[in-house]
Amino acid sequence: MFSLGSWLPALPGLAWGWALLDALLQGLVGACAVSVLCSLLKVYLYIQCVNNPERQAEKEAIASQRPLLEPLHVLVLTGVLALVGSRVAALVVLEFSLRAVSTILSLGKGAHSSQLYLLCQYSLGCGVSCGLSFLLEGAPHRSWNLALAAGLAGLLALHARRLARHVCALYGLHSRARYCGVCILLLAAGHGIPRLLRTALALTHPIAPLECLVSPLWGWEGPSVPAVDPQCRVLTEESRQSTGRGPAFRTVVVRMGGLFILLLTVGRWTDVLHVFVSLLGELWCLLCSGVLLESCWRQ
Repeated sequence: MFSLGSWLPALPGLAWGWALLDALLQGLVGACAVSVLCSLLKVYLYIQCVNNPERQAEKEAIASQRPLLEPLHVLVLTGVLALVGSRVAALVVLEFSLRAVSTILSLGKGAHSSQLYLLCQYSLGCGVSCGLSFLLEGAPHRSWNLALAAGLAGLLALHARRLARHVCALYGLHSRARYCGVCILLLAAGHGIPRLLRTALALTHPIAPLECLVSPLWGWEGPSVPAVDPQCRVLTEESRQSTGRGPAFRTVVVRMGGLFILLLTVGRWTDVLHVFVSLLGELWCLLCSGVLLESCWRQ
């Protein structure tokens, strides 16, 4: 009744197969959201480097990324998000949201906003994935809805990737000649990309903490969840001193260590396993966006 598999005869293992398909589709939507985020940040950082003679090396590094890395990034992230349960994914988003708010408030004007956008890649994927799980729970034809969402997300990610390739290849010429509509639009309004991303992240991140607080699947009362907050204050101090990829990797390990200790206390054994999968997903996102992170830190 609730998915594509309900229209087929009841066979052993069929329900498990459709549940796996739904998990893969949710992971694909989350991975496509991360791909769109990275492509738009790549466009923004490249535009910032074009007219600055001191940042030509950064511009060349951004433009020379391997084209096969992006599809591989989406493929690996889809598998990771499909393996991570909605319980741990919701906690990851809740923890990162608290840390991001604490960091922005402590910095005043959000000087590290571009860096935060890159650090929230895995959190964004988890938020979209478990948000879909929460919103489509009990929905008729759930698999069809997820397939439609995956198709639309893939189309959006493909166009964002093409935009990034176009900008890296031709923006320098088109912005001077003034005959390409896309490049003229970016020349006039490219500085608004961070504001667009900030609005999109503000809309996607609250859904997962809502699931964390109201879902009956959680085995603890609401007041126990904010136990992650003290960890956020410590990580805020680390984010002020981050000057390379090393502190970012250490921050990820500390974050996942805090979730590991929390879930050892109130979670299930599968949640503990999902924390290790989340750690791999976080590290993979940082590895794939190393050039963009370096460019953010040099701003």
